[in-house]
Amino acid sequence: MIPPAAPARRSRPGFPSRGPLVGICLLVLAWAATLAWGTRAGQIPMWVLGAAVSLNVMTVLMYALDKSAAQKGQRRTPENHLHLLGLAGGWPGAWFAQHLLRHKTTKAAFRRRYWATVALHCLALLAWSLGWVG
Repeated sequence: MIPPAAPARRSRPGFPSRGPLVGICLLVLAWAATLAWGTRAGQIPMWVLGAAVSLNVMTVLMYALDKSAAQKGQRRTPENHLHLLGLAGGWPGAWFAQHLLRHKTTKAAFRRRYWATVALHCLALLAWSLGWVG
């Protein structure tokens, strides 16, 4: 007799499996380390650290407001505004909100633009922290 298969383990609702989660955590850590290093090296002003935290909190709130408006059939936040928040540095908060709220995670065009803003922001931050711009 063959024993029944064990039930598949499910991750928390809305959050990806460990592989992608580890990847995004490493990316966020690299982003934070670049910010810290650029600040320590004198290339990035100290106020940028506080602005980054504030921007990420604001981004999560904007995603939550957009999700709520979508559920109520009310006027939505334009996608370009959400992308601008990510491009300005709120992309970690955007990723967290997308997965926590299960919002904007299945629309392929939105996801492609989101990852493009992440790449552009990270490249700009790296250039700024190395003193290539600014």
